[in-house]
Amino acid sequence: MKVILLAGGFGTRLSEYTDTIPKPMVEIGGKPILWNIMNFYAQYNHKNFIVALGYKGEIIKKYFSKKFDDWKIELIDTGEKTMTGGRVKRLQKIIGNETCMLTYGDGLSNINLDSLMKFHKNHGKLVTVSAVHPPARFGAIKLDGDKVVTFKEKSHVDQGWINGGFFILEPGFFDLIDGDETYLEREPLERATKKGELFAYKHTGFWKCMDMKRDKDELELIYKDKAPWLAK
Repeated sequence: MKVILLAGGFGTRLSEYTDTIPKPMVEIGGKPILWNIMNFYAQYNHKNFIVALGYKGEIIKKYFSKKFDDWKIELIDTGEKTMTGGRVKRLQKIIGNETCMLTYGDGLSNINLDSLMKFHKNHGKLVTVSAVHPPARFGAIKLDGDKVVTFKEKSHVDQGWINGGFFILEPGFFDLIDGDETYLEREPLERATKKGELFAYKHTGFWKCMDMKRDKDELELIYKDKAPWLAK
């Protein structure tokens, strides 16, 4: 099964690195985060990758043009200013009439991809999105006037569910995307929702997105301890 990797954004919130390299090439554990994501999929025998390139795509091309085990890697220029949905739309002919997987080039997880696929097949709709709890960042204080009634370090399970970025798509989903200026996370998924074609697989294990430098630093610490995405 083909795996689409969105790797074309500017990564402006990680400008300490992205002024010179694209965000998917920022290293975790000595290798680009994009390699870490591919390696995670490969553990589940998904080794056919389509990388949607944009900003500084030539750097990704140079790195991934060499052979990596038995991985098949197609590096497709989808335009520097194309939005996430537009990048996916540009790959419609390459995907053809097949189910495919999709994720962003800046997030790591230990989500069970076999269970994700089983969930997708069971509901039989166009799209499965992974739903995760965002990492807790703040403690919760309940006040009675100025008096603190309760103080509780906020658990990630108190944060609700957000898009975890690990998708499975049926070919019909591509028809819900207009063009280059379309954000995947807006009209296409909103349309799928209205049609009853979007289901969420709830993942409560490890998940971390590398948005800013502190996220990169945290991922490095996690890698040094025991990277959950390296042990199936």
